[in-house]
Amino acid sequence: MQITLGTNNRKKGTELYALLKPHGFEIRTLADLPDRYEVVEDGNSFAENATKKAVELSTKLNCWVIGEDSGISVDALNGEPGIYSARFANGQGDEANNDLLLKRLANIPTEKRTARYTCHATLCDPTGKVRAESEGICRGIIRQERTGKGGFGYDPLFEVVEYHKTFGELSPAIKQAISHRSRALRMLIEQMLSINW
Repeated sequence: MQITLGTNNRKKGTELYALLKPHGFEIRTLADLPDRYEVVEDGNSFAENATKKAVELSTKLNCWVIGEDSGISVDALNGEPGIYSARFANGQGDEANNDLLLKRLANIPTEKRTARYTCHATLCDPTGKVRAESEGICRGIIRQERTGKGGFGYDPLFEVVEYHKTFGELSPAIKQAISHRSRALRMLIEQMLSINW
């Protein structure tokens, strides 16, 4: 069964691919398609953005699509950047986003730098009907400085307290086991396996 992942982010696609491939799904991302597809993320929640992506892309491409939206919410910043995580520094990329987050938290002590990564995933069939959805959360704290070269986004700043390491330091296998994205996808896959394709 072929499923299109509604993302042009190849690193995100690689993480999702690793979770879905063992279940026999044939996976591609928007980056694998000849034309470029973008969906305006103007929802008020991760759920709204993920569902909008899945609905729009599934009907446009006439195929099954997983729309996913994720981001980091910092308690000391009243949940910011949240759904604006990728655009936190006005679309200037991961490094600028991390710089701005560190700047905004400059006077906040470590114990008050709690945060959570959230991922919402929505599966739509080729008619645009929502067939499954799920949400996963991973809690941690924001470090005072970047650590580790792995992952993407805010991973070098996000420490998983139980491991005393950032997502940037953890191996891909451990990240795949505990991340917000993997938690959401595992719940989504359970629902997907019960669909009469």
